[in-house]
Formats: sequence, structure tokens, C-alpha cells
Amino acid sequence: MNIDFPLHFDSRGRTASTDDDDHIRDMIEQLLFTNPGERVNRPDFGSGLLQLVFAPNSLELAATLQFTMQAALQRWLGDLIEVQGLAVTSEDATLRVEVQYVVRRTNTSQAAQFIRTV
Repeated sequence: MNIDFPLHFDSRGRTASTDDDDHIRDMIEQLLFTNPGERVNRPDFGSGLLQLVFAPNSLELAATLQFTMQAALQRWLGDLIEVQGLAVTSEDATLRVEVQYVVRRTNTSQAAQFIRTV
């Protein structure tokens, strides 16, 4: 049983649970939108993505962002997933991240899209 993210209660008043695929998606979301330094005892956990939302767009920034996010996914979730593709777009105050990955345990391809308005 995996605890669902964000933490909430189900219709029976118990802690909501989720399946393995959704739990992996939740872990990716937490990693992408956590800034380094936010987690106690894990100061280097996170991707720093939200810090770059309002930075000027450029090819260099996009390449840097993709590299750091892919490195963070590999470091923290590399035992669970293999990243096949990663795309980040920023329009006004909306950030869109698309991740294609393979779940190592089941060898199934998954795609997830995360949208944040800052």
C-alpha cells in the first residue's frame, strides 16, 4: 500500500492509498517541485525548477534546466524509473513539465504532465 499524495483521507476516513504507478508519478511531482533545502535531512533533494520560472527564457537556460532535472530524476528515482523524455515549457506564470519514463519493475512506459501556475 502506498500513501497518496497530497496526503488526504478516503471515503472511509482512512489515509488515502494509491497504486504503484500513481505513487511513482507522485514521487516525480514531489521531486520536480521541491526546491533544494526544503527537506529536513535531505538538503540536496529537489530539482530547483520553481526558482527558474521567472528567469529570462533562453536556449542555455532550457538546456541547463533539462540537464539538472534529468540528473535529479536519475539520482533520486533512478532505481524506479528510466527517463525516456523530458520537456519543460514556461508561458507567463505557467510551468508545464512533460516526462516520459519506463517503470523498471514492470517495464511499462508511462507519461506524466505536471502543470504549475506560480
